[in-house]
Amino acid sequence: MRRALAAMDAVAQADLVRRGEVSPRELVEAAIERIEATDPQINAITHRRYEQALAEAERIREDAPFAGVPTLVKALNDSEGDPAHYGSAWVARHHRVAREDAVINRRLRSAGFVVVGQTSTPEFGLLSVSESGVHGVTRNPWRTDLTSGGSSGGASASVAAGMVPVAQGGDGGGSIRMPAALCHLVGLKPSLGRISAGPGKPDRWGHSVPAVVTRTVRDTAAVLDAVSGGAPGDRGGPAPLPPGGLAAMVGRDPGRLRVGFLARTPDHAPQVVRPVREAVLDTARILERLGHDVEEAHPEPMLDPMCLKAFFDALSVTAVQTVETLSAELGERPGPDDLDAVTRFWLRRGREITGLELADAFVWQQRLRGAMADWWQEYDLLLSPVFATPPKPVGWPWQEADGLRKSVDVLTFTAPFNTTGQPAIAVPATLTESGEPIGIQLAAAYGREDLLVAVAAQLEAERPWASLHPPVFAGETGETGETDQAHDAGDGPYVATPRLSRDRSGK
Repeated sequence: MRRALAAMDAVAQADLVRRGEVSPRELVEAAIERIEATDPQINAITHRRYEQALAEAERIREDAPFAGVPTLVKALNDSEGDPAHYGSAWVARHHRVAREDAVINRRLRSAGFVVVGQTSTPEFGLLSVSESGVHGVTRNPWRTDLTSGGSSGGASASVAAGMVPVAQGGDGGGSIRMPAALCHLVGLKPSLGRISAGPGKPDRWGHSVPAVVTRTVRDTAAVLDAVSGGAPGDRGGPAPLPPGGLAAMVGRDPGRLRVGFLARTPDHAPQVVRPVREAVLDTARILERLGHDVEEAHPEPMLDPMCLKAFFDALSVTAVQTVETLSAELGERPGPDDLDAVTRFWLRRGREITGLELADAFVWQQRLRGAMADWWQEYDLLLSPVFATPPKPVGWPWQEADGLRKSVDVLTFTAPFNTTGQPAIAVPATLTESGEPIGIQLAAAYGREDLLVAVAAQLEAERPWASLHPPVFAGETGETGETDQAHDAGDGPYVATPRLSRDRSGK
């Protein structure tokens, strides 16, 4: 049973508890075994809280929707009593501890999840890979010479490797969708306000939202149902979820939708390589065969160079805010070598920006929101890449000329939806010949997570991606998904020849 648990999603594990076939403590014990057997190969876990987790499992309400299901939380989101260093060796040196749970973590616990540890992130979440001076390099379970992405790279690596079925993360510019795509997972960035970040908590001026990474669409939907909702003092949020929640949209026909697709980037951004472009086109053909109207179209402002410039003008100032706030709290300013290189880069940039320049960035972003909303008056979804290339090698971007600049430009497809507050989901598309995961992104109008879940579930039925496991999975190396599935992953194989998934009509 314990071996089979690694392949089960959270819904299936919770169902075992409800049926009395396993106890919450047994679920947690099995997860701890998987972490200890697997993490040495990928280095995704920054903190273990096993004793507390086992004690909490004994007190779980067994009528909770996810009673006893083990999870991990990102080191950027506070977990009461646990380290709160945010991926920074400078902060870790002060042994800083969280005084309370972040809202999403509190709601995960209320839903019955048991937090067994924390996952890696780059310092303050400022890089698209999960490498830092405090924790080192987190590797991709599909190929350990590749990055798992960032900033929720530890969360994605741990779920992909079968340690836990669900891990908490956050998305401030693609930080859930990119690592999900690079690790063959489902990652939905919800609409701004769908899940409260907590009144008074830094959300990088509306860009950052908390959420989760999973292996199945039904897990993503069910967990978002459990943790969604505002909190007193929030600035407001999207319309309520549909009757029955997002979980009810899994398997429901969304009707005939109009889908635009984008498979290219402008000259100023990293160019979309052929395997990624083909994955987008292949997905477009599948959506068309499923009855949707699909055509090449996208909102033009999304590719404007100003889109990323304005985004990073705002982000760099929040990096300064973060360091200044922590300096006051810790009673020490960081020395010249205390922070990682990427943090120092953003601090320099943030301190150079004038108030007028920041105000201009905000005005431009408001115009972007209007222009993007206009496009969604005619279309229901936008299909695009998540990342212009397959996963980069570990150590990227430092071994490339102008690497920091390139690490910014990779956000071409993801960051615009943090600015607009729209929901967007990354789902697996294929594996390349050499085993590199490639994902695609679907974006919807503000508040329309229901469409994303319904269409992602349609794609999952065509491409049962959860039936494939990486070479590093639940402590077993050299296996690629032979373990029996305990949940319905769809009928038939996930096809990838020549590592570009084909629909079943052969298109």
